[in-house]
Amino acid sequence: MRFKGLDLNLLVALDALMSERSLTSAARTINLSQPAMSAAVSRLRAYFRDDLFTMNGRELCLTPRAEGLAPVVRDVLLQIQCSIISREPFNPAQSERRFRIILSDFMTLVFLERVVARVARDAPAVSFDLLPPDNDPNELLRRGEVDFLLLPDLFMANPHPREKLFDEKLVCVTCPGNDAVPQELTFEQYMSMGHVVAMFGRSLRPSIDEWFLLERGIKRRIEVVVPGFSLIPEVLRGTNRIATMPLRLVKYFEKTTPLRIVNLPLPLADFTESVQWPALQNADPASVWMRQILIEEASRMAAE
Repeated sequence: MRFKGLDLNLLVALDALMSERSLTSAARTINLSQPAMSAAVSRLRAYFRDDLFTMNGRELCLTPRAEGLAPVVRDVLLQIQCSIISREPFNPAQSERRFRIILSDFMTLVFLERVVARVARDAPAVSFDLLPPDNDPNELLRRGEVDFLLLPDLFMANPHPREKLFDEKLVCVTCPGNDAVPQELTFEQYMSMGHVVAMFGRSLRPSIDEWFLLERGIKRRIEVVVPGFSLIPEVLRGTNRIATMPLRLVKYFEKTTPLRIVNLPLPLADFTESVQWPALQNADPASVWMRQILIEEASRMAAE
């Protein structure tokens, strides 16, 4: 179908190319043959009178014209999907919806596992892709490539709706057999000891405790960086190092890898874990259903 001379099917091809940055991957994403995708590229270049893409090895690099088109095309396709395609009635018991959620391993272990268990009972064909925090999760949210972010509220961008899940506090921990760490740590001792710290993504985004400290201009002696909170207990085992972790996760590990909580010698604020979703999915029945489950389970957990 053409709209003012533009074959609207080409917008789908253009969006795939701008997302995948690879002719082969883009063709696979939208079920086109490689020759058909090459033909689409030629037609797009002719319509927009711009190369749109240049090659850097096997990767497509966007021209300034394509960079400007990328968010507009994505928003148009999302509007069509959310306003037209997704307006069918949603029946959880029969749905095969797959939710893509960005969250830390902390949230997976202490919270989302109860959500997954509930959904398995109520909607057995609904499935999940659980993704680690990305370098730019807000951009993935804007592009509609994820359904939810479950992150500390202060890490979320403003343009999209959000809802509080629960409050959490940070505690200082060490290996139970570590006699070198006193129960009442002074600030000087806290700063002089070796720390194990979780950081996320390719750019090593700081965890919530590191973010609080950096905001105060405090730089710890970090000796080990791990890609998630759940690895901290094992890395602490048999060492004199310390770490700062969410309290609920420390309690989660009590049966398998117990940790000793020691006095945190500086006041780190409690933080709020929230759920955020794309604004365009605000009225999507499946998104509304899942949000309600997330909020209800968070409320139950907070009351325990």
